[in-house]
Amino acid sequence: MNFPSPPYATSSPSTSSSSSSYSLNHASPNFNRSMLVPQAICTSQKKSFCSGAQLEASVNSNTVKNHLFFPQRSEAQPLVANQSLNKHLFSVGALVTPTAQDVADTNVIGDDKIGVLLLNLGGPETLDDVQPFLFNLFADPDIIRLPRICRFLQKPLAQFVSVLRAPKSREGYASIGGGSPLRRITDEQAEELKKSLLVKNVPAEVYVGMRYWHPFTEEAIEQIKRDGVTKLVVLPLYPQFSISTSGSSLRLLESIFREDEYLVNMQHTVLPSWYQREGYIKAMSNLIEKELKSFDCPQEVMIFFSAHGVPLAYVEEAGDPYKAEMEECVDLIMEELETRKITNPFTLAYQSRVGPVEWLKPYTDETIVELGKKGVKSLLAVPISFVSEHIETLEEIDVEYKELALQSGIEKWGRVPALGCEPAFISDLADAVIESLPYVGAMAVSNLEARQSLVPLGSVESLLAAYDSQRRELPSPVIVWEWGWTKSAETWNGRAAMLAVLLLLFFEVTTPDSFFHQWGILLPSSR
Repeated sequence: MNFPSPPYATSSPSTSSSSSSYSLNHASPNFNRSMLVPQAICTSQKKSFCSGAQLEASVNSNTVKNHLFFPQRSEAQPLVANQSLNKHLFSVGALVTPTAQDVADTNVIGDDKIGVLLLNLGGPETLDDVQPFLFNLFADPDIIRLPRICRFLQKPLAQFVSVLRAPKSREGYASIGGGSPLRRITDEQAEELKKSLLVKNVPAEVYVGMRYWHPFTEEAIEQIKRDGVTKLVVLPLYPQFSISTSGSSLRLLESIFREDEYLVNMQHTVLPSWYQREGYIKAMSNLIEKELKSFDCPQEVMIFFSAHGVPLAYVEEAGDPYKAEMEECVDLIMEELETRKITNPFTLAYQSRVGPVEWLKPYTDETIVELGKKGVKSLLAVPISFVSEHIETLEEIDVEYKELALQSGIEKWGRVPALGCEPAFISDLADAVIESLPYVGAMAVSNLEARQSLVPLGSVESLLAAYDSQRRELPSPVIVWEWGWTKSAETWNGRAAMLAVLLLLFFEVTTPDSFFHQWGILLPSSR
């Protein structure tokens, strides 16, 4: 299905080739910062990152604007990767954002109690947590999407899949110490962010809300309410926006906000993505530069950016900006490295695909094999979409992909660590939070009983509306139906067969005179 473009969009997203490869020998010569679409928060030090519309206005940075500004784009102005990234609603001030120091020096904070909510995926902390964590993951309709008529099977199917996958997942978590370090690292990031904000004269409480494991987002929200926070900055720890990560968390936040009078009246804003921030780009470049020095011939090393994949349909049908933002992010990093006289060849691929549907290409495992065939001998893996170490970096990259690389003829392997609590990264996150404070807005809701929207300044609802303005379901990973011997038909045949098996097993367990028993397949003693 094709979703209608938001009213402020000037063009609809164009489809991306499923087999397209993002592989460059140097920073793209066609890359132009003026192509970048404005983000919700921009640093004044790098205004070129924010030049997506021409605006001549005088803005008082001390005044909180509660209006949304829809910029007009010139017909000649291109979009990144031919995709519309119009997912950000922002105020006039978003194009002339004051620096963090400007905000800290004003009375924007006043008597308000500031809170920062860090959103992340979550992960099992022990091997016993693995199966219930997987259940929470697969029970999310943004992860496993069933037709509306079968929605009642969401939790039974999640239970079935989680039990099926748990043994292999436990092996993976056992290999990295018996559990995910994600919570520990995110807690450390929260503590360091709080300290950095305080140093910058902005006292704030920082909370952690995980999507699929403790501390759940709901738990963090309850603590925010108990602490009496009056201004909240929501900061997903995903540098690039995707429906399946930030989008899923925002859907959950939206449902929580709609039902709570305190949250309706609490001012908040969201930083939807921040991959273009100068501090983030420099922090990533610092880590890459450092790891390159560990090779005997640093200039010959292939820089291999590996990002978490998403189903292709998210990009082609739902307008997910993830692929365009990821490619733009890589360009920005390589451009920064070029200023340091680092012009290594590089490529981008996508990892962690699951299921029979097509995901973003090129795939990491296939790309590693191909690089080996082409004679690449030194490779530096860069986990571009991860800011914390977890199973995708510690097991999938460090173990599986390293082994594959060595088997494919690559002789020297290195891996850039996730950012974690790297000081420049944490300081830049603090600046992003501070710079967003003048644009924190209250929900303009006159009738709380009939409220239809959460529209504080460029926040939850506005971001969700960018790819789903009518709250429709996300598209299926394949075309819903085609007649004949097609990939779509085979996929749906498989789903129908799986559903039939599940229903038969359910009937066997719950019915005394089941088919298996009547047909003699199961003896009475087996029941």
